[in-house]
Amino acid sequence: MYRLGIDLGGTNIVAGVVDENYEIIAKASCKTNVPRPESEICDSMADVALKAIEKAKLTIDDIESIGIGVPGAVNPKTGVIEYSANLFFHNWQVVKMMEERLNTKICVENDANAAALGEYLAGSAKGAKNAIAITLGTGIGGGIIINGKIYSGSNYAGAELGHMVIVKDGKECACGRKGCWEAYASATGLINLTKQEILKENFDFSYMLKSCDGDINKVTGKTAFDAVLAGDANAKAVIDEYIGYLACGLVNIINIFQPDILCIGGGISNQGENLLAPLRTIVEKERYTKHNDKQTVICKASLGNDAGIIGAAFLE
Repeated sequence: MYRLGIDLGGTNIVAGVVDENYEIIAKASCKTNVPRPESEICDSMADVALKAIEKAKLTIDDIESIGIGVPGAVNPKTGVIEYSANLFFHNWQVVKMMEERLNTKICVENDANAAALGEYLAGSAKGAKNAIAITLGTGIGGGIIINGKIYSGSNYAGAELGHMVIVKDGKECACGRKGCWEAYASATGLINLTKQEILKENFDFSYMLKSCDGDINKVTGKTAFDAVLAGDANAKAVIDEYIGYLACGLVNIINIFQPDILCIGGGISNQGENLLAPLRTIVEKERYTKHNDKQTVICKASLGNDAGIIGAAFLE
């Protein structure tokens, strides 16, 4: 039997048929085109699901179950998306609506939790008992696996790791608090640090600005990393500050959960050891368990965008 996972994002809807070895054998996708009515989004999800199944040369009867990963507050028990800022929905009975369309078992979960499950089953956290997956994007997504199960708290809204405060009365976060980890250590946080440094520099000699064709609005999470490789001292200061913020949050997480593996995903993780090596150095100095024999392994998440599809497919 096969399973199917759907990654419902603010930009794209992607469905993938997954076999028993956690391999995606076929995919289909479409634009989310929000805002739209719930019924239209469900129609689109059902359509891409059926297209993925057709590409796999299967029928809906070959699919054991379908899972959906969604950004926002999701109640897997009731099948309701209680709130999703990216999709503009509140108390959306997505499981009921999708079961009506596809006539098969449907599960739903927060997308970061689904991605963590995917990494645990088939990616960088495979073989671990306890694992945490962090995604560095517009914000910071977090998923926690304890004893092989997703942990999301008593109300299914846990694991919002990006919203722990690391700087009291610090930068304002989109959630309304000040000093949240994601305001500093997300890809957005790095972009903002890079722009701030460029604005302090002599524009005629700014390598970071030149690498963006002189347009500060083209700064990305890669800009400062690329400039460091070119020998830009100001860019190194940006990266050092950014990694310090990222390490601060990781140490907090490790001290609380002590997972076997903590894997980091998102575009910034593609910097590989240029990011991970200095990050590990700080964590090793600051973690509470520096004298323990067993330590958390920090590594790059390996599945990319497929993690959410694989994890969603194996929701129960």
